[in-house]
Amino acid sequence: MLDIVVWHEHQGMTPDEIVSHVPTISLADVHAALAYYFDHIEEIQQEMRAEREFADEFRRNNPSLLEAKLRQESIEEAS
Repeated sequence: MLDIVVWHEHQGMTPDEIVSHVPTISLADVHAALAYYFDHIEEIQQEMRAEREFADEFRRNNPSLLEAKLRQESIEEAS
């Protein structure tokens, strides 16, 4: 459901465009997901914020191997 909300609310896709993007769902499925979202908007947006904060915290505490390598190379170049 969150994909449908993101595609509709943040990427401006119409329900028809979403169905053409994901043919395994029906137009009724898209409208049902959007109806549920709009009926529970505060709760769902809070959940999305919490998930984003968790992901941001995880990235801060667990840098990627590429970031670590680039940081090390930068330190070595500065020396």
